[in-house]
Amino acid sequence: MANSLVLPVYDEIKRQHGLSRGEYLLLFCLAHLPELTAQDVANMTGRPRNSISRAVHRMLSEGFLDRTPDPDDGRQAMLTITAKGRKLHERIVQGFVARENKLLGVLDRQDREALDRILEKLVLRNSARLR
Repeated sequence: MANSLVLPVYDEIKRQHGLSRGEYLLLFCLAHLPELTAQDVANMTGRPRNSISRAVHRMLSEGFLDRTPDPDDGRQAMLTITAKGRKLHERIVQGFVARENKLLGVLDRQDREALDRILEKLVLRNSARLR
């Protein structure tokens, strides 16, 4: 089910915006959390750290992210999304929303609310394990 939602959208992101999956996941995470390290993103997404590191370098050079030294750990950098990155994310997320609406169109309001509650419970439970 997840693949039928996300794989076509990632293909479209690659075609329209030239972003790899790792690059978009980096953008997505930073659009929802104010500041993260590359390691945080790797942990949240399950992507290899070297893949996220490459994505960070490209997204910095394209102006989608900013980087500042981590005051607690000089070996790491804190990443934030720029206005340019946020604008790109907002355009891309529209594709996800359209695909989700098409996929979930068979569910009535009650079913969708139940699914939202279940997914929220799963996300909260699993994100707590990542910490």
